[in-house]
Amino acid sequence: MRDVRRFAAWCEDRGFKVETVSTIHLAAYREALRKEVSAPTVKRHFSALRRLFSWWVEKGVLERNPVREVKTESFSRSEGKTPAFDLEDMQALLSSMTEPHLLNLRDRAMIGVMAYTFARVDAVCKLKRKDYYISGRRFYLRLDEKGGKQREIPCNHRLEEFLEEYLAAVGELEPNAPLFRSIRGRNGKLGEGAMRRTDVYAMVQRRVKIAGIEGKFSCHSFRATGITTFLENGGTLEKAQWIAGHADSRTTKLYDRRSLRAGIE
Repeated sequence: MRDVRRFAAWCEDRGFKVETVSTIHLAAYREALRKEVSAPTVKRHFSALRRLFSWWVEKGVLERNPVREVKTESFSRSEGKTPAFDLEDMQALLSSMTEPHLLNLRDRAMIGVMAYTFARVDAVCKLKRKDYYISGRRFYLRLDEKGGKQREIPCNHRLEEFLEEYLAAVGELEPNAPLFRSIRGRNGKLGEGAMRRTDVYAMVQRRVKIAGIEGKFSCHSFRATGITTFLENGGTLEKAQWIAGHADSRTTKLYDRRSLRAGIE
């Protein structure tokens, strides 16, 4: 959305209307971006615009998508930039939420889901009570990921413990009720609505600060942490790829921080 707003402001400054934007305009915008941002950021901008214009074509607002004809520089990265938690920091983070307070239990369970299932924050926010279930002797989480993909991931025994303690504190929930609910007002109680990704981000920042952990982390950091820890403990790249829901193992490799943990530059 930020990328779209930036393009809209650029068009407005020059008096361009959406229905008259052509490939030439977009090529000029690309050149303007190249002077201000990196090649990966230019690609991200045009990915956002390509999807936006495709949606307009689909809805009949425009006849064609001019973004498709504008090329951006090829770029690849052998390692992603998302920071991962050290094991000591992860232990400190989880240990800071051991008091049996409802919010502690909720936040610990949510962080556990992101770390142990490598789930994206959007998928975690979408979880309903019925998506945590038992099959045979194991508990599973049913995650609805981007692109309409659905994953059913067996719960690590520690994650199961976090979820069970949280649900025991919450009480009975309807099958379609959000699994992780937002805070209602200033009384510290949980409301009926699901947490949004902005709520989760704010929660993570608060928890990192309380735990005294230095560094800049996000919700995605738990994805990198989970994949790295899984590989360190003997998990295969193919299995990590399946759990993460990646179409290509090269994407999974971007989250592998084992070389950094070993002190290799």
